[in-house]
Amino acid sequence: MDINMTVAGQVIFVFALVMGVVCYYIGRRKSQTPVLTGLLGGVLSLIPLFGVIYLVVLVLKKDVGENEIATAKC
Repeated sequence: MDINMTVAGQVIFVFALVMGVVCYYIGRRKSQTPVLTGLLGGVLSLIPLFGVIYLVVLVLKKDVGENEIATAKC
């Protein structure tokens, strides 16, 4: 079965858009610059492995609100 390069490019492009949106929504809680987080997630998703790794790192990052509370207690 042959895969047309046009179809493969379209799949990667749609994957990058979806990952950019997902990274934006997660970045709203996890960072102070969610637009930059979403943009970086979309660009890194042009190579799908990098996009998935970035998403995992973003999910494992602590929320911004938790960091502010932790520094206020110290």
